[in-house]
Amino acid sequence: MRHLHFLHAASRLLFFTCFIAFTFLQAQEPTGLTLDEAAAPGANYDKAEFRLWLPANAGPVRAVVVIVPGSNGDWRSQVADATWQKFATEQHLALVGCSITDKRHDQSFIEEYVDVKRGSGQALLDVMTTFAEKAKHPELATAPFLMWGMSAGGQFNYEFTAWKPERVVAFVVNKGGIYYSALTSKAARAVPGILFVGGKDLEFRTNTIAGLFAVNRRAGALWALAEEPSVGHVVGKSRDVTLLFFEDALARRLGEMQSNGGATTLKAIDDKSGFLGDLKAKTFQPVAGAPAPTVPTAWLLSERVAQAWLAMVTEK
Repeated sequence: MRHLHFLHAASRLLFFTCFIAFTFLQAQEPTGLTLDEAAAPGANYDKAEFRLWLPANAGPVRAVVVIVPGSNGDWRSQVADATWQKFATEQHLALVGCSITDKRHDQSFIEEYVDVKRGSGQALLDVMTTFAEKAKHPELATAPFLMWGMSAGGQFNYEFTAWKPERVVAFVVNKGGIYYSALTSKAARAVPGILFVGGKDLEFRTNTIAGLFAVNRRAGALWALAEEPSVGHVVGKSRDVTLLFFEDALARRLGEMQSNGGATTLKAIDDKSGFLGDLKAKTFQPVAGAPAPTVPTAWLLSERVAQAWLAMVTEK
């Protein structure tokens, strides 16, 4: 009897061990594909290094989230961020983290690499072609961008949108200080954007961004100015708002991907389909039926984005 009891106990232990092992293996989801590439030094930058992340078992990629850090920083590691990976998996996107640095010069607060038309922008486009080949995802070579960044990263995003608006689904400016373009083209002004400022950031930065917003918004830019009153030169809650903004921009702007892996068609957005944010009263209303504004107003892509904008500017 003791022998039988021992066999039953051993069987139960073996079953339990196998069950735990099976459960553990089931919980270990594939981590996706990660690739690293670098560009040779260019006219307006010293180093340009990039990291791609694709969700496991990814089908055709709809767009690419380009993640650009502050001045001479390195945000390649951001492609491993759980929030970004979840967003990319749900929306069938790729992530590209960037590290771009300046050549040495005497005014280091002026990032020359953000003037993308001089070479750094092409470095990003070229590396996407390389990633497309190595990842065996040809659509990456022409996939449109969702451009996220902080400080100089937002400057890069703004200048890239000004340079290649046909490649950008939506973009974010985030408390950056130095820009090379003032009034952008009509095509760039048609790309939805949010320009974030911190109420406690340097006035040099906030005044510059407010000026860029005012001149382009006056010309019909589909952009919002969003102040987070109690933050300085930090991300704050800007990424939370951006995730909603990007999700709604994807829904509104992406057409059908070509069967041969060619570029996804970006749809134009009717400005009357959005919402107007009153920067002083901190309220919003649909554009349709609203009187023509006589002062700068935030253009907001959807009611959900408008609600998020309102929560940020009122800090409620």
